[in-house]
Amino acid sequence: MALSAHRAAAGELVETSAVELRRLIGTKALSPVELLEACIARIERVNPFVNAVTATCFERARAEARAAEDAVMAGDPLGLLHGLPLGVKDLEPTQGLLTTWGSPLFRNHVPAEDIELVARLRRAGAIVTGKTNVPEMGAGANSRNEVWGATGNPFDPNLNAGGSSGGSAAALACDMLPVCTGSDTGGSLRIPAAKCGVVGFRPSPGVVPSVRKLLGWTSISVVGPMGRTVEDACLQMAASAGMHAGDPLSYPLDALSFRKPAEVDLSRLRVAWTEDFGACAVDENIRATFRRKIERMRHLFRRCDEIKLDLGDVHRCFDVLRAEAFVAGMQAAYEKDPNSLGPNSRANYELGARMSLLDSAWAQAEQTRLIRKFQDVFADVDLILSPTTPVSPFPWTQPYADTINGEKQENYYRWLALTYVVTLVTHPSLSLPCGLDHAGMPFGLQIVGGFRSDHQVLGAAHAMERAFASSTELCRPRPDLEALMKSQPQPPLRSIVTAAPDAQAAASAPDSGSMSAV
Repeated sequence: MALSAHRAAAGELVETSAVELRRLIGTKALSPVELLEACIARIERVNPFVNAVTATCFERARAEARAAEDAVMAGDPLGLLHGLPLGVKDLEPTQGLLTTWGSPLFRNHVPAEDIELVARLRRAGAIVTGKTNVPEMGAGANSRNEVWGATGNPFDPNLNAGGSSGGSAAALACDMLPVCTGSDTGGSLRIPAAKCGVVGFRPSPGVVPSVRKLLGWTSISVVGPMGRTVEDACLQMAASAGMHAGDPLSYPLDALSFRKPAEVDLSRLRVAWTEDFGACAVDENIRATFRRKIERMRHLFRRCDEIKLDLGDVHRCFDVLRAEAFVAGMQAAYEKDPNSLGPNSRANYELGARMSLLDSAWAQAEQTRLIRKFQDVFADVDLILSPTTPVSPFPWTQPYADTINGEKQENYYRWLALTYVVTLVTHPSLSLPCGLDHAGMPFGLQIVGGFRSDHQVLGAAHAMERAFASSTELCRPRPDLEALMKSQPQPPLRSIVTAAPDAQAAASAPDSGSMSAV
């Protein structure tokens, strides 16, 4: 099996979309072994400057790539992701590969089996190559922790890559891996995608089963795909969607219906836009950037009008529902030693522990009211557009955006409100690369669809991606890796010991929805 001469450069190979790589493997034009070696070379060359990929299993991956090549040559049936190297967010347990949740508590934890999401992707032929960095326990939108250190932004490694799927977003942006997983509670798929210039899709709850959340009926925590293109995200969706009893919100569906984006005619869409959902602090420069981009794209749609929203006490509602998940997931660790948790995780647990049944009942009812109110909005529109994040990437040494337009933020995640207000109403949403912001950093456009309209959101995003490609103002930006590698490597990481599977560690490992994202 040999790569054709015009595609022989390793750099060109790793920059090829996942969809095209899979096609080349299926037609025997590309060896999974060659692809894996190109990805490993890119990781070894670029990762020191962004610290996106953490634990790796290159030798096991090499053996699996050889087996994947043998299957192609033998004419065996091939899965949707056959031979594609995969990066797994370090909140998802991976058999035989260090899974730390970014916490010193689990510095040596090596799971004995894959979580369902990873198992599905591997059954589809993906080759787990390494883990991607997260904030401790997924708490926060700045992917740094005491185990692995900080992930820098591919466009400026001194700035943050977002979180909690920051490692996955940075790895994709640097073309280290063609497929990476993500998860989202308050915006953990969408925010790093926006900050790194890639695609992050938050599906409707239950479309892709999330089996590690202790509160099985919560709608705020989901897992979903990230990709360099919308088509790449769809390919991962097709390999991971579908019912599983471990997630009671999942239901029977045709996973293969996600394989390609739906055909959507943008000229027929009724589009609304909002800078802030009537509730979110947004930097004035981001507002101006967003308005400028709306002017550049509004001709694509049947109509594109500003919308005013009244979401009531949406912040308190998210506070309570999010804190419930943290209490469920961290009670044992907190009661054993509160100091074992990082400041974000501990603050969330303590906030939840102070709440009452009255708080919980109110939040559940308020979320229901918000969902119903949102349906009135979508009676007259097909999509809502907004910025994905309210500020340009800031230094990763700064834990979070504590002030926006001079307004002190109430807590470390309040600045994520543009995404978590959408989380609460359960509608599917996607962050699409949309040129650069005022500071020359990637700008993410949040596309919110109607209730359970996952296919329409993906289809509309794909059509917009194609339309944006010819516009310097709107097209996906790409990092300058040569300039990146002239910077200083990320600070040295703390010592890591890769242990054999530890029964005690496995028994005490977290698996709650509170670990799923911001």
